[in-house]
Amino acid sequence: MRQTTRFVLLLLLLVATGAAWAETDSKTTGRFLGAKTTVYPEWFKESFLDLREDIQEAADEGKRVMIFFHQERCPYCNLMVEKNLSQKEISDSMQQHLDVIEFNMWGDREVTGLDGANLTEKEFAAALRVQFTPTILAFDENGNVVLRLNGYIPPQKFKVALDYVINRREQAQSYRQYLASQRPAQPSGTLNPQPFFNTELKDLTRNNHRPLAVFFEQTQCPGCDSAHREVFDAHSVRTEIHPFDTVQLDMWSNQQITTPDGRQLSTRNWAKELGVTFAPTVVLFDGNGQEVIRSEAYFKQFHTASIFNYVSSGDYRKQPSFQRYLSARAEHIRETGQDVNIWQ
Repeated sequence: MRQTTRFVLLLLLLVATGAAWAETDSKTTGRFLGAKTTVYPEWFKESFLDLREDIQEAADEGKRVMIFFHQERCPYCNLMVEKNLSQKEISDSMQQHLDVIEFNMWGDREVTGLDGANLTEKEFAAALRVQFTPTILAFDENGNVVLRLNGYIPPQKFKVALDYVINRREQAQSYRQYLASQRPAQPSGTLNPQPFFNTELKDLTRNNHRPLAVFFEQTQCPGCDSAHREVFDAHSVRTEIHPFDTVQLDMWSNQQITTPDGRQLSTRNWAKELGVTFAPTVVLFDGNGQEVIRSEAYFKQFHTASIFNYVSSGDYRKQPSFQRYLSARAEHIRETGQDVNIWQ
């Protein structure tokens, strides 16, 4: 009887200890917030994922193919669908002129590329260097990419992108030139100041081997204004910017700078050479002056801070996929007991 009592007491103690451990675990693991489930439009094309056939079928109907890379619980994909594609003007235009095909960047469906090679969705995304979702690629009738959007852009800018693709404007000018033609003839105003910008920095060669962040912006830029107000002013973002030499450049200026590879160029020509299309675009270089990654779409604080950390930590050297790095970083932060809000 005495042994039975001891056994029961021991069992109760183990149960209580297990409960305490579970409680401690729940308290020390941060929450993951901000993820959103997305239902994609029914009018997206049901495809056998053979791009050669899709492009030919679209061409036969006077349409073009647009592919939409997404991933599960991506709040930026959700924003694209619920804020952009829900607008009647956008939806009607896309349905009339485009065959839109969705791809899961981590999916396992078989895709036949333009070269006839068979890949899984995730292999196809990796081959195209998809780093952000949504990533959108539009193809002409010959299978050439006429426009690529890396990340979410607001409806008004998205309408401009659609106009460029649907009306085949790439035959007359680059997308960068087309966007420039939409700007006011005599833009006024100033760029947004920040205490972390080095206004004296004109020589961008990496003699000091520090990573470099180049902020390409322009005047009369609502997107630049909101990025500074809502993102770059945040303490979490500024902390990650601190290890960088940072310079702000007007992407349309004729100001002369020395590029990381030692050439004398105007800011305007360097931006053109780099393919900088949107403002703001932040291009991050490593300590050797090699571009690592760029941010050229709408990102909130967690993603923006992570882009900077991806470079300054050196993790880009061992993890070429920014999305995999992002997941690992979020998990590491949660393990310290902090919440991760990817939509903040």
